[in-house]
Amino acid sequence: MPIALIRHGQTDWNAALRIQGSTDIPLNDIGREQAGGIVHRLDASRWDIVVSSPLSRARETAEILAAGLGLELGPAIPELVERGYGEAEGATAEVIRENWPDRQYPGMESEADVQARGAAAIAAIEERFPGRNVLAVSHGTLIRLAVGFVTGTVVASLPNTAIVEIDREGERWVLVDAEVTVDGVEAAVRIGHPAPSAR
Repeated sequence: MPIALIRHGQTDWNAALRIQGSTDIPLNDIGREQAGGIVHRLDASRWDIVVSSPLSRARETAEILAAGLGLELGPAIPELVERGYGEAEGATAEVIRENWPDRQYPGMESEADVQARGAAAIAAIEERFPGRNVLAVSHGTLIRLAVGFVTGTVVASLPNTAIVEIDREGERWVLVDAEVTVDGVEAAVRIGHPAPSAR
């Protein structure tokens, strides 16, 4: 069963380069327009249901997708929420450089915990929707770490509305492909490469 993990549309904090993490920041108007644009990048006939993180930026993106593609809007899945960045949430790049140049933020959720939670989200989707092809709207770091963990692939940073598709190959998950838009131009690109341990 394929699962396409999609990063939500833009928020004001994205535009201002502020760390969002688990803070619930809604889509801005550009983000809503971006979410509508995803509809034209997907073949509705391939997909059955749209689920999401419970954070409003992901949930609204999912609602726009489901309506635009004519698909069922499924539940919010708590494990799809973005990584918690502790005291750094809301901070700008300048504040980060001044206060945490090593990017070790007090109260930050560990990478291992995010990987495990992301893997649990993928497992939950597979268990709850057997035989169905699922679009799952989530967040950049969660998608990157979860997909990397379950596929053994290093996944690069993901822009808003990036789409990363994984699928079962026997007992393991594999990265099928990834598609992003850059300055409004669509590009189907490989954004991953095997992790050192997987080579």
